[in-house]
Amino acid sequence: MKSYQKIILCCSMFLLAVHSWAAKVDTVATYSTAMNKEIKAVVITPNTYSKKEEFPVVYLLHGYSGNYKDWITKVPTITDYADRYHLIIVCPDGNFASWYFDSPEMPDVKYETYVSKELVSWIDSHYSTIKDRKGRAITGLSMGGHGAFYLSFKHQDVYSIAGSMSGGVDLRPFPNNWGIPNLLGSYAEHPERWENNSVINMTHLLTPNSLAIIFACGTDDFFYKVNVNLHEKLLLNNIPHTFISAPGAHTWEFWESALHYEMDFIHTHFQEQLNKSN
Repeated sequence: MKSYQKIILCCSMFLLAVHSWAAKVDTVATYSTAMNKEIKAVVITPNTYSKKEEFPVVYLLHGYSGNYKDWITKVPTITDYADRYHLIIVCPDGNFASWYFDSPEMPDVKYETYVSKELVSWIDSHYSTIKDRKGRAITGLSMGGHGAFYLSFKHQDVYSIAGSMSGGVDLRPFPNNWGIPNLLGSYAEHPERWENNSVINMTHLLTPNSLAIIFACGTDDFFYKVNVNLHEKLLLNNIPHTFISAPGAHTWEFWESALHYEMDFIHTHFQEQLNKSN
C-alpha cells in the first residue's frame, strides 16, 4: 500500500473512532397529560453515558417561533458540552409562542406544567439522571430565557441553577408583541397577569443563594434595558448572580458565545453542589 493511502486509511479510522465516542443525539417523543399530546425533544447524552452512573441535566429552551431542533441545528457544537462536562442536555419543544406559561386564556397551552413537571419526570424515568434539584439546571434564549427564569423562580424544588440569554424578562414594555396577548389577554384588560408573569416581578420568590443565577444580554439587543433592570433589582435585593453585558444583538452569534460562559458556570455549580452532598 502506498504511503499516502496508509495516511488516508489511518485518518479515516481515527475519525471513525472519534465519532463512535462522541455525544449521542436523540429525538424523543414525550407525552403531556396536561395538554393531551405528544411533544418532541432533543436529548444529548455524553460519550461517557452509562446506566451505572447518574448524570446532571441541563434543560435548554428555544426562543419565540422556534422549536426543539433549534439549538442542535444552529449550534451543533452543543454536543461538545455534554462530553466535556459529562452531563445530559435536553432541548424540549415549547411551541412557537408559548412563553412557557400555563395560559389563562388558552387552556390547551400548559408549558409550565409540561417542562417543569411532566418532562422532568419523563427524562428521569428514561435516563440515568441525578433525580434531585442539585442535578438540574435550566437556561434558554429570548422567550426561552424568560421561560428558564420563570420556571426556575417558581419551581426552586426542581432546579438549582438558572440561566438566560437575551431573555424577555419583563413583558410589560411589549404589550402587542410575540403572541403574548393571546396567552395572557391584553395588557389593558388584564394588567395583573402581565405584572405577575413578568420575571422582573418574581424576584420576591428568591432568597440569597436559593438559585445559582447567570444571565447575559447584548448591548444592542431590544431586551437589553429590561435585563439591566433585572440585574439592578437583584443587586438591590442582595441576590447573588452573574450578569454578562457584552457587545451583541438578538442573534445566534451572541447566544452561541453566551452559552459557552453559561455552561461553564452551570458545570462549576453542579460540581460544588454534588461535592457538598457527598
